[in-house]
Amino acid sequence: MMSAEFQVAQNVWPKLTSIVFVPHAESEYQRLVTVLDDLIDVVGEEDNHPLVSLMEVIGVLIEKYEDENVPELMDV
Repeated sequence: MMSAEFQVAQNVWPKLTSIVFVPHAESEYQRLVTVLDDLIDVVGEEDNHPLVSLMEVIGVLIEKYEDENVPELMDV
C-alpha cells in the first residue's frame, strides 16, 4: 500500500514536472537554468525559505547535465 507521503507526491507531481526533471537535451538544460535563476530571485539569501531544497535539487540536476554534456567543463 502506498504511504500517505507518496499519495501526496502522486497528486502534486504532475504540477511539478515542468520545473523538476532530468534534462536530456540542451533546450531542457536551458529551461532548468531559467528555473534556477527564477528560484534564486525568489529565495534570495533566505536560508530558511521553503524553496531552498528545490533550488538545491535543480542545481544538482543542472550540474549533472553539465558534467556529462558540457565539453569545456568536462576537461577541467
